[in-house]
Amino acid sequence: MANELSIAHLVLGAGPVVKTVMVILLGASVLSWTIMLRKRRAFAQVAAAIEAFERRFWSGQDMEELYRTAAGGVYPPGSVEGLFIGGYREFRHLYEQPHLPIEAALDSAQRGMRAGMSREMEALDEHLPYLATIGSISPYIGLFGTVWGIMSAFQSLGTTGQPTLALVAPAISEALVATAMGLFAAIPAVIAYNRFASVVDHRAGQYEAFIEDFMSLLQRQAHAFRAGLSPRGAAKG
Repeated sequence: MANELSIAHLVLGAGPVVKTVMVILLGASVLSWTIMLRKRRAFAQVAAAIEAFERRFWSGQDMEELYRTAAGGVYPPGSVEGLFIGGYREFRHLYEQPHLPIEAALDSAQRGMRAGMSREMEALDEHLPYLATIGSISPYIGLFGTVWGIMSAFQSLGTTGQPTLALVAPAISEALVATAMGLFAAIPAVIAYNRFASVVDHRAGQYEAFIEDFMSLLQRQAHAFRAGLSPRGAAKG
C-alpha cells in the first residue's frame, strides 16, 4: 500500500483529466517561480540604481551635467533617472525661451516627471498580474481536478462487486494530489505578489518624494536664472 500511494505512482496513475490539471498547475508553478526570480533581481537592480543616482543628485553636481550623463546612459526601468530626465528636459525650455513664464516651465517639468513616474510604475508592475492570477485560480483548478478524480473513483466503485477502502483509497489519493499541487502553485505566488506589491508602493513613495524635492530645486533655479545668474551657476543643488 505504501508503494502504491507514493507521489510518483499517484501522479502517473491519475486519469487523463486529472493529469491535464496537474500539467497546467506544474506549468503555472514554473511560470510563477520564473517571474519571482526575475522580479527579485530587477528590484535589486532598481534599488541600487536609485541609491547611486540620489547620491549623485544630492552631491551638488551641476544639474545640466547630471542631465547629460543620465540622458546618455543606461538605467534599469523603475529608477528615478527617468523622472529626472523627463522633468529637466521640459524645464530646459526656460533657458531656450527666456520669456516663458516660470510657472509654465515648472508646470511642464512636473508634467514631465509625472509622465516619467507612470512609465516607471508600469515597468515595476510588469508581470505582477500573472502572479496574482496564478495565486487566485490555482487552488480552484486543483479542486476541479480533485472533484473530477473523486467522481471517477466512485463511478468505478459502483461497478465493483465488493467495494473496500483499499480499493478506493488510491483513486481518491490521486485526485487529492491535484489540490496539493494547486496549493503548491498558489501559496508562493500569493506571498511573492504581496511582497512585490509592497515594494512597488514603497517605490511610488520614493518617486513622490523625489518629485517634490526636485520641484523645489527647479523653483530656486528658475528664480536664480531670472535674477541674472547663468543656468550653470543656478543649477547647483
